Amino acid sequence: MLSVRNLTKTYRTAGEDVAVLRGVNLDLAAGERVALSGESGSGKSTLLHLIAGLDSPDGGEIRIGDDAVSALSDAGRAALRRDRLGLVFQQFNLVPSLSVEDNLALQSRIAGRHDAAWHGELVERLGLARLLKRYPEQLSGGQQQRVAIGRALAVKPVLLLADEPTGNLDEATADEVLALTRDLVARSGCGFLMVTHSARLAATLDRRVTLHAGVVA
Repeated sequence: MLSVRNLTKTYRTAGEDVAVLRGVNLDLAAGERVALSGESGSGKSTLLHLIAGLDSPDGGEIRIGDDAVSALSDAGRAALRRDRLGLVFQQFNLVPSLSVEDNLALQSRIAGRHDAAWHGELVERLGLARLLKRYPEQLSGGQQQRVAIGRALAVKPVLLLADEPTGNLDEATADEVLALTRDLVARSGCGFLMVTHSARLAATLDRRVTLHAGVVA
């Protein structure tokens, strides 16, 4: 479902070229839940952003299903993110002016893929029924992240990408949010790739991949 081959990416910082990815290879099957770990600066977030089409690699190939992400235009990558990918970040990125209910439905409505029954299941499973009329500023961090996860899954993506999604949460809340995410990913059948520094959280997924010095260790 996801295939990454010989991926390279170099950034220029302070007049110096820094090779962040030096030929990364990675495969992820439909329904598989994979943790991506490694020390700071190893390229984890860069890899996730390239897979999501938020940036372009210098070399190599990324395929999601039949789509070669690196060959898509800007509009094509935006359509891929809208229709087929779910993105969850450490910063919850909810729209402050929208209610919980409208935040949850935002991506699926824009994509024209809103499923009322699936939306209702997400509301129930994420424990958001009593919060639907509230706004993000009225929620705890854990509640905001639940909304962000629900929004990402509402579109029924083929792949959910999460960059330190529990980084701003306390340990108990992080465990609860990730357990819900694992269950909902299994229910939806999408692939799940999560960047995390936590060996404890990584161990709860199907497999762990480690980046070191810009390659898969």
